[in-house]
Amino acid sequence: MTPRAPEFSLRLAQTEADYHGAARLRYDVFVAELGGDGALVDHEARLELDAFDPHYEHMILLDHARPGTESDQVVGVYRLMRSDRLATGAQFYSESEYDLTRLRQSGRRLLELGRSCVHADYRGGTAMHELWQGLAAYVAEHGVEVLFGVASFHGTDIEALAGPLSLLHHRHLAPHELRVRAHDGAFQRMDLLDEDRIDRRATMVQVPALIKAYLRLGGTVGEGAFIDHAFNTTDVCLVMDTARLSEAGRRYAEVGS
Repeated sequence: MTPRAPEFSLRLAQTEADYHGAARLRYDVFVAELGGDGALVDHEARLELDAFDPHYEHMILLDHARPGTESDQVVGVYRLMRSDRLATGAQFYSESEYDLTRLRQSGRRLLELGRSCVHADYRGGTAMHELWQGLAAYVAEHGVEVLFGVASFHGTDIEALAGPLSLLHHRHLAPHELRVRAHDGAFQRMDLLDEDRIDRRATMVQVPALIKAYLRLGGTVGEGAFIDHAFNTTDVCLVMDTARLSEAGRRYAEVGS
C-alpha cells in the first residue's frame, strides 16, 4: 500500500477547534511523551495549557489528509509573541526563567518562540520544514530582528547533560549585547567540562533536533541553564539575530535539509 502523502496547510489559530488541536498536540508531546505537568494542564481532556496562551498567537500546521476533525489534523505548533504586541507591564514566558533585560533594551523588534512541537508521526519528514517556512514568512511580514525562546533537553540530570551544555556554552554563547542570563535563584552553570574534553560528534547526538536546527541557522544560547522540574526538562534560551544568519543557514532554511 502506498503511504498517504500529507496535505499540509499552515495558519494562525483562529477557531476553538484550532486552539483545541494545538493544546491537545502539546499534551501528547509535553505531558504524555515527556512527562511534564503544570497548574492549568487538563489531564481529563488531554490539553496542555498555561496562563500565557490567551495572550499569544499560535501557529498551527494541519495535515488535511489525516483522518478526523480539524482538531485531529493539527500536527505542528509554534506559540508566538512579538514585542510590539506584548501588553504594557506584561512579561514574555521566557522571563519566568531568564533575565531578558538586554533584549528588551536593545531597541530591536523581538519575537518569542515557544511550545514548538511536531506530532510523532511527522518527525523526520517535511513537517518541521513547513513550520520553518511559515515562521520565516511571519518574520519577514513583521520585520522581526531577533528571535528567542527556551528550548529543552529531556530530563533534569545535569551530570548526564554535561557534554551538550558545555558544548553550547563554549561554542555557541550569544554575543554580549544579546546574552540573556538564567535567573540567579535557578541559575545552572553550563561550563561543566573544559572545551578540550568535549567529543563534539558524540555530544551532538544528545542535542535535540530543534536545538541543532537553530544552531545550523546561526542561533546562539544565553548564559546558564534552567532546571524545569514541572516539565522534567533542562532549558536553555536560544537567541537568533536575523541579521547574522549565515549563508549556510539561509540555504538550510530554504531547502530544509
